[in-house]
Amino acid sequence: MARIAALAVMFVCVWSGSASADFRLCNNTGGKVGISLGYKDNDGWVTEGWWNLAPRSCETLLRGNLVARFYYVYAIDYDRGGEWSGKAFMCTREKEYTIRGTEDCLARGFDRTGFFEVDTGEQRSWTVQLTETSDQAPLTPGIPSVTLPQTGTRPPTGVVPITPNGNQKR
Repeated sequence: MARIAALAVMFVCVWSGSASADFRLCNNTGGKVGISLGYKDNDGWVTEGWWNLAPRSCETLLRGNLVARFYYVYAIDYDRGGEWSGKAFMCTREKEYTIRGTEDCLARGFDRTGFFEVDTGEQRSWTVQLTETSDQAPLTPGIPSVTLPQTGTRPPTGVVPITPNGNQKR
């Protein structure tokens, strides 16, 4: 799992010129990535998976205005190994799924997986950018890293680099 140490993630709040508001995830790596998402809706906690993203592609995971501040993501690089994970444990399984609740995953026949937290700052739209460590410029303490948005979008309002275990890099 040497590739785990070589992976990182960047969060970018990207506003588009259109009225559309969604939770999107972009795979900015050279490998195929599997995505699982956790969030709280009106009925409680839900985890869903798997979205399979080709290299250098984006996918809308939730459509419409975001209703929560925090969302949770777990991702696997299928081609080169490694994962983007964290300390927020939720239920998953190997095949396509929608699971209600985060308690007793193993007793209910599911896997218990660590997701990393995405703080949207209560924005109505958010994009998570998955990148490899080698794709990023070196970080200088006190100076935020910036990833340029796609053409036709406004500059990001915040970028927070995250190490593969979900900790913020400062």
